Amino acid sequence: MRLTTKGRYAVTAMLDLAIHYKDGPITLADISHRQGISLSYLEQLFSKLRKQGLVDSTRGPGGGYRLSREADAIPVADVITAVDEKVDATRCGGLANCQDDQQCLTHELWSDLSEQIYVFLKNISLGQLVERKGVQEVAMRQEHVQDSGIGAEDSMALRSKEAV
Repeated sequence: MRLTTKGRYAVTAMLDLAIHYKDGPITLADISHRQGISLSYLEQLFSKLRKQGLVDSTRGPGGGYRLSREADAIPVADVITAVDEKVDATRCGGLANCQDDQQCLTHELWSDLSEQIYVFLKNISLGQLVERKGVQEVAMRQEHVQDSGIGAEDSMALRSKEAV
């Protein structure tokens, strides 16, 4: 599967928005701080997410980004495809030219897997992820870290020390 950091970060950032939906517009700086994703990278991702109608932006003081609709109405697959990612396990990118410009022996297997992954991600919404206990626990930890003024890098170092 060709899911790169672009797709992973887009889903993470959108999940952060879903978790903080009640707080009004969320700045990319807040998402960057909580999730440890560079601000410039988030700006690139959110430009694409906005163009695809998944987020709305508000300018000025108190501005930021919000989900364009309820989290339950945004499938994870839509977030991934909005940032130009493909859910594709084939070596040929789905073109069926994997072996000497011909379909390879396992093309249909990897194509079927790609379809299963896409269907799986299409059937999971951001709202469903927000409800997961593990997601809520991580969000609470991130809030605690943000409220205490510890940066994402300091938090990672702290967790590493705790594990020893």
